[in-house]
Amino acid sequence: MKIDLNCDLGEGVGNDEAIMPYITSANIACGFHAGDEKTMRETLRLAKRFGVNAGAHPSWNDRENFGRREMSASSEEVEKVVFEQIQILAGIAKEEGVTLTHVKPHGALYNQSAKDVELAKAIAWVVKSISVDLILVGLAGSRSIEAGREMGLRVASEGFPDRGYNADGSLISRLLPGALIEAPEDVARHAIELVKMGRLDTLCLHGDHPNAAANAKLLRDVLLKNGVEITAIT
Repeated sequence: MKIDLNCDLGEGVGNDEAIMPYITSANIACGFHAGDEKTMRETLRLAKRFGVNAGAHPSWNDRENFGRREMSASSEEVEKVVFEQIQILAGIAKEEGVTLTHVKPHGALYNQSAKDVELAKAIAWVVKSISVDLILVGLAGSRSIEAGREMGLRVASEGFPDRGYNADGSLISRLLPGALIEAPEDVARHAIELVKMGRLDTLCLHGDHPNAAANAKLLRDVLLKNGVEITAIT
């Protein structure tokens, strides 16, 4: 059994270097919910040094709420905001000799596109328009994955060891109890449960989690001990 282990990074938390040795893919904030040119460049350099895949992590234009406030926009507006962010990171990546491998929306944009067909299609269209070689990462069983496949993109179905789930497979709102799984041991246990479901290509850890580095280290160890090969999505 193989699984990719990704993490949302470049968000100014200060733990990117501590996390990078344990993951295989990094989702790098593109400046609209967190980060700037300096953090994007630093995170790309870390990914290159540790042999980690680098991808774009676009969001709503919402730094005030860390991209976690739901917003509404036309398909054209969504396409513009996502396109701009990917291109910003891609430009810096080119200067650093890094080729982006994937795109994973952030926060509210991610969760809304998991349910909203038109939003999911708009994001998938942008990814394909930039490069058919980019992998679209989305919540397992979501509209995002469906839209990506229909658009002819490679997709990666994702699970969240550090987040609680609703019965329908969606993530529990961060405003509600049970949304965040805090103890590294519980995160690792949840990861094994998710992997055993057999529907996932990648597991995500949040870089802004209070135990992010400890979660990454323990999760990698536990996965390997349970016979799971950790390898980057391709």
